[in-house]
Amino acid sequence: MPLDDFKALMGVDDREDKIARFCLVTATLSIEQYCKRRLLRKTQFEYIDFYGDLVLPLREYPVSKVSAVYGIYPISPSEFVEPDFYTVVPDCGTDVDLPFALSLSPALKRLRGLQALKVVYSSGYSQGKVPADLASACMELAAWNMNRYRGRRVGMTGNIRGAGKEGEHFEMAMPVQVRQLLEPYKRKVI
Repeated sequence: MPLDDFKALMGVDDREDKIARFCLVTATLSIEQYCKRRLLRKTQFEYIDFYGDLVLPLREYPVSKVSAVYGIYPISPSEFVEPDFYTVVPDCGTDVDLPFALSLSPALKRLRGLQALKVVYSSGYSQGKVPADLASACMELAAWNMNRYRGRRVGMTGNIRGAGKEGEHFEMAMPVQVRQLLEPYKRKVI
């Protein structure tokens, strides 16, 4: 979410520019940590062990562009793999929120000594094309953090009295409504 949009929605002026920027960056990093994946567009350098499989899953998605693929050999230097010998499934440039894979040509299977592949690719959502629910989750989490910092009670829910549980208690790490918005983007781990 752009800083100016966040400041306008929160009613923040230029005096609180640093804290607004900090809240947005913290919200973005917290969301990426919660989802166990990188969501903003970045260049990835990934090494994938080659055991003869022709379909190799890529760690980050959606993939917008594969810059280069190199074959790694135990003794000789790495070799550039021509784009004719691989494709990306689904096609690069689509913002489908599914894991992407590198589909190799059967000709690569016959190469002797191929140990791994180094794949250089761009993945994630670009600044202007973040899905609305993901942007909303970022805004809500940043606003939640901003309100905690303004109230000078970071990490506390406040005083709770009664039933023998008096005192201050720590608050949750992320609001429930933000976690619900992020559920479709969370990496499923087996």
